[in-house]
Amino acid sequence: MSDSDLAQDYAKAGFRGRLGFGRRPALVLVDLVQAYFEPGSPLHAPAVEPARQSSVRLLAAARQAGVLIAFTRVVYRAGGADGGVFFRKVKALSVFEEGSALGAFAAGIEPAPGELIITKQYASAFFGTSLAASLTAASIDTVIITGVTTSGCVRATAVDAMQNGFIPVVIRDAVGDRDARPHEANLFDLESKYADVVGESEALSYLEALSTR
Repeated sequence: MSDSDLAQDYAKAGFRGRLGFGRRPALVLVDLVQAYFEPGSPLHAPAVEPARQSSVRLLAAARQAGVLIAFTRVVYRAGGADGGVFFRKVKALSVFEEGSALGAFAAGIEPAPGELIITKQYASAFFGTSLAASLTAASIDTVIITGVTTSGCVRATAVDAMQNGFIPVVIRDAVGDRDARPHEANLFDLESKYADVVGESEALSYLEALSTR
């Protein structure tokens, strides 16, 4: 079955509905830190560089529009006692022990004063963090998601955004993974069941329209 046939099959069964952008968005940049961009890091994934570049452009547009911006990062105590089973399962997570330079935000993704920094220990930006409360307090209805990786923290964040009552919009050009196969499979599944998946240009047009209100 071709990709188009598969999408049509899902649509006929009642999947792949479109939620659309809401009226009050936030931009959530997921784990765009040095660990994914630094050669020699166990998490280094050259394929995600275009996602960083796209995220930089979206970040600039979001700032221009004056929308709420949140950056996520992973930090563990030495030894990973606060990482539980996740830390035990994925040995590479040790690069996020506190003090590691690999946990620093990537070039162009540096938070500005007043922007949210969400520190997490698990895949979702919502699990065990204050993100949902902060978004609710700001009357946010839409979460625009960029970052890494598509099959991991991006997916978990999108699903939890929906489960917390926010419209998740995943930006195809601004998310990435180690390999195209899990990347594409997870984007297909997210778009079928949990989120809207749109291109950078559509997201930029939406943010630009907000800046002129």
